[in-house]
Amino acid sequence: MFLFKKIVSAFLLPIPIGLFLLLLSFLYLMFNSYKKAKVFLFLGICWFFLFSFQPFANALLKPLENTYEALLETPKVEYVLVLGSEHRSDDDLSITSQVKGIAINRLVEGIRHYKNLENAKLIVSGYGGFDKNSHAYMQEKLAISLGVNPADIIRLDTPKDTQEEAVETKKIIADNKVILVTSAFHMKRAAMLFEKEGLNIIPSPTNHLSYKATSLSSYIEASNIRKSEMAIHEYLGLMYSWLRNEI
Repeated sequence: MFLFKKIVSAFLLPIPIGLFLLLLSFLYLMFNSYKKAKVFLFLGICWFFLFSFQPFANALLKPLENTYEALLETPKVEYVLVLGSEHRSDDDLSITSQVKGIAINRLVEGIRHYKNLENAKLIVSGYGGFDKNSHAYMQEKLAISLGVNPADIIRLDTPKDTQEEAVETKKIIADNKVILVTSAFHMKRAAMLFEKEGLNIIPSPTNHLSYKATSLSSYIEASNIRKSEMAIHEYLGLMYSWLRNEI
């Protein structure tokens, strides 16, 4: 089910749909249906333009990112949980190159809170997928390199998604409060899943992506398509979790 969910959601994102429109244009062109080819070419170009337009990408992200304010001050808790993201093991690279940007951003935010606390535990999470190492292991390795005491780290190596992370976290912390760290665009769904499991969370969103353009060139750029994809992925995740009564 997990793999099926990932495959289906991947085809519902902007880039696959845009490529499908361009493919239809090419096929109609091959069969000399020039009018239809032009229509789908126009639709494909407009599609990519829309999702690469920063104000549109921001409009998709802001309802997700503005659900919770940034946690500027660290409250007194016993646990800080950093949700998983992406990595790629490569022994020829430094750990900072193996762990991807979003994951690093989340971990740094978690360590910021950890270092402001006494006797707190840092929980890192995530399975390995097709990688030889779990994401939790890679985050632990990076955290230790950044000065976290290995004895203070708790690894959750098996969760494949946010709902499973909530279930496994509940087993460890019971009714204790926990600072929940994840990307701002992911926090809305994560908080709902964790609260559904009865966890007492303090959200600490990070890696905010919706911001105003700083130059004319940034109004239209490929990175905005990636932002749009992240937002749509979250909306699909919210719908999926709601259908499964997980939130």
